[in-house]
Amino acid sequence: MQKIAVLGAGSWGTALSIVLADNGHDVRLWTHRRQQAEEINSNHTNEKYLQVRVPERIKAHHELEKAIDDVSAIVIVVPTKAIRDVCSELNSKLDQDHRPTLIHATKGIEPVSLKRVSQLISEEMDAYNENDIVVLSGPSHAEEVGERQPTTVTVSSVNEENAAFAQDLFINESFRVYTSTDMIGIELGGALKNIIALGAGISDGLDYGDNAKAALITRGLAEISRLGASLGASPLTFLGLPGVGDLIVTCTSTHSRNWRAGNLLGKGYKLDDVLEQMGMAVEGVRTTKAASQFAQLQQIEMPITNGLHQVLFEDKKPRDVVDQLMKRNKREEMDDLSAFMRMDCSD
Repeated sequence: MQKIAVLGAGSWGTALSIVLADNGHDVRLWTHRRQQAEEINSNHTNEKYLQVRVPERIKAHHELEKAIDDVSAIVIVVPTKAIRDVCSELNSKLDQDHRPTLIHATKGIEPVSLKRVSQLISEEMDAYNENDIVVLSGPSHAEEVGERQPTTVTVSSVNEENAAFAQDLFINESFRVYTSTDMIGIELGGALKNIIALGAGISDGLDYGDNAKAALITRGLAEISRLGASLGASPLTFLGLPGVGDLIVTCTSTHSRNWRAGNLLGKGYKLDDVLEQMGMAVEGVRTTKAASQFAQLQQIEMPITNGLHQVLFEDKKPRDVVDQLMKRNKREEMDDLSAFMRMDCSD
């Protein structure tokens, strides 16, 4: 049995806590809201975020010091916009002689700095190098994980020993865990698919059919792979669970916050109204801004991402963006695949 702190008591943090509790670990689930901690401890529920019973083995804390006391691992599951603040607080409260394994399960990129979550964590944590941090990602709706439905994810770290440790923490009969060393690809795949999920939701909100969504997912994967490869990821990573797997599940399910937000945008709602109605983080919004900046910096063509940027931040109508995409210049589809294979073979 390990003592594990999970920072972030939203739907995904709660679901991962359930996996760890099912594996017999002593789980401390941290939230900055005292009332939420009391609900979890008294009623064994977390109604706002996940409609499942929370195992009694999970103890909620609203004081960070108590949550991280003597733990062997810390799982960070807060929105990207909160990563720096939470890790800065964690850094100030963690005994420098106590160095638990850090695992994050947050899918996003920071706008302006264009940094991945592992980079943000390492910048705020004095005792941690980016290469020692582990990322957990893959096609995994919190609702299904909380119900113990079959789910498969990947953990990745340059430090293979840390990745294997994380694999052992989480793997069980309903939650299968693979390992990878392509941390850049794993993090980018998990973040960038949220952009395409927004687009899929918009497509459904416009009442377009399966043809349109299949094209969006496929061409969206091409964009993700193109940008990821330019930043050092293996193109083959995007054909795995944290790439095409996560893309499919996020683009095709009403469980997906990004799909639901896009669906409302497609129906004509304004972004501010959508975010207020969602009541939870919609990572794809911030990630679209970051990816558009990345595309300009890397000189990578990302027409779907740029179109979504126009909808989100330039007040362009979704239907006009679709028309714009359909009228782009003719090109050969296999150009992208050939480029990916050349990149992969040159590694």
